[in-house]
Amino acid sequence: MRLSRAVETYLRHVTIERGLSDHTVSAYRRDLAVYLAWLAEQGVDDTDGVTAALVVAFAADRASAQPPPAATSLARLQSSVRGFHRFLAREGVAVDDPTGRLRPPKTPQRLPKALTIEQVEALLDGAGPAPTTGGDAPDAESATAVAVETGEAGVVRLRDRALLELLYATGARVSEIIRLDVDDLAHGDVLRVRGKGSKERIVPVGSYARAAVDAYLARARPELSRRGKATPRLFLGARGAPLSRQSAWLVIQQAAERAALTAHVSPHTLRHSFATHLLQGGADVRVVQELLGHASVATTQIYTHVTVDALRDVYVTAHPRAR
Repeated sequence: MRLSRAVETYLRHVTIERGLSDHTVSAYRRDLAVYLAWLAEQGVDDTDGVTAALVVAFAADRASAQPPPAATSLARLQSSVRGFHRFLAREGVAVDDPTGRLRPPKTPQRLPKALTIEQVEALLDGAGPAPTTGGDAPDAESATAVAVETGEAGVVRLRDRALLELLYATGARVSEIIRLDVDDLAHGDVLRVRGKGSKERIVPVGSYARAAVDAYLARARPELSRRGKATPRLFLGARGAPLSRQSAWLVIQQAAERAALTAHVSPHTLRHSFATHLLQGGADVRVVQELLGHASVATTQIYTHVTVDALRDVYVTAHPRAR
């Protein structure tokens, strides 16, 4: 089979049968385009012409590229190639899998950087007005009043506050949040999240996030919805279309600037902070795994290292014989 046709077959498989996100499938497509271009330079355009030696040579060639690629980029590229050939072997398109001798590069384990609770609160305030009445209880009506007073900017910032509150309250990925429909919030204090591989999970939503979302639904979303075509999506852009991943990223960057946060802040920063703060508060790692939608608890356990480091810092600082 021609390699180009084999790649399209594989991409259909991961899209339809495995239900991978558009973002992941696009990454596979880019990686395999690089791979096929290299094979074409070697005069190979058919699946039968790919050998183990060629695959190893490709990996070595990419590793020696200038400027040197990051280990994580190489690992992702090799993972794309490996998944492609394993699929071909499993489907009987190829006799065997030529990636057996491929060894992924060692990637440094980077601990996720979490914000402090005070930094999260500053970030949320930077996004938009807090739905409060001056006490501790959230109140959607007061945030709606702020939007009326400040006009267009208030409408957008109501949305931004709801977006960031929901990201931090649930620990969901930004791709999961922007795919939410209004009906996913129908159960009040829980949220139905569709994660990787179209797997669904139920995540509780705290009162502050719910109040911010209610304020957005009451005043901001109807106004944004009138500007575009009807859509069930929860979060909308300024023109009424579903909010994009890039726009959500920009919302967080602008909120970080308003909050004068010097640390790098991304959508995943709020996910890291969610997990870290839960574990610091005594949550069981298995519960956090379920809330994050991790397939393996090993992925979640990286956050336990963060909390252990924090405990060690406190111990060294406070104990008279720690050092």
